[in-house]
Amino acid sequence: MRIDVIGRNLEITTAIRQYAESKAEKLPKYFDAVQQTTVTISKEDHQTHGDFGVDFVIDVERHASFVAKATDPDLYAAIDQAIAKAQRQLHDFKEKSKQGNR
Repeated sequence: MRIDVIGRNLEITTAIRQYAESKAEKLPKYFDAVQQTTVTISKEDHQTHGDFGVDFVIDVERHASFVAKATDPDLYAAIDQAIAKAQRQLHDFKEKSKQGNR
């Protein structure tokens, strides 16, 4: 699985990259067909005390990409919120596909 971490209006440090990649590496546990994950981290305000926006775009086989977004003043909390949304989306899709047409 390929994981890309992209920064908009801020520099991505190795600590941020490792944290985001470690969270994204757990996504195939919820759905096996995950091919690529793109994490876009942006600074909403160009000032020192602004919110961080985190977008997870998860590309899966035979389905449209899943998108999970979160904003928070704390960057790591925003990553945690976005990954929780992504995990829920993948889990719900997997459960729905297992049930089929009942």
